[in-house]
Amino acid sequence: MELTEAGFDPAARLATFSASLGDEGAVVSFTGRARGKAKDGNAVGALVLETYRGVTLASMQAIAGDAHERFVITHSHVVHRAGRILPGEAIVFVATASPHRRAAFEAADYLMDRLKTEAVFWKREEHPDGASWIEPTAQDQKDTVRWLQSEGEENAEN
Repeated sequence: MELTEAGFDPAARLATFSASLGDEGAVVSFTGRARGKAKDGNAVGALVLETYRGVTLASMQAIAGDAHERFVITHSHVVHRAGRILPGEAIVFVATASPHRRAAFEAADYLMDRLKTEAVFWKREEHPDGASWIEPTAQDQKDTVRWLQSEGEENAEN
């Protein structure tokens, strides 16, 4: 788990993660990048992610812990940027490893959905004419809720 203001190379992070593994049959990774256009199509000069470092890290660690409890994964790694991020730069990197592909894919998807909606970040986009705060979208919330629904279904089956 890493929270950094420095840029990072997702390919190097994936290589390091993969080299640390044993006999896992599946490795899944995701890299989120800063976009150069806002939802309304206007230019974005930078994305700024503000944190309260201890609280933000604790929220990220709790999400990763939940992923390890929920999915049969052996390892995970999350790197999340904070500070000022330019378009095209990596914001977040998630990698998961598992004996089998399904768990690795689902765990990476789960981590991203929850990081997007629940990790403690304050986000704003800088535009040529000012700045605006951004919140998770209705679709982001819907993506996270589906995990709660599927958890309820799993519990009902047991």
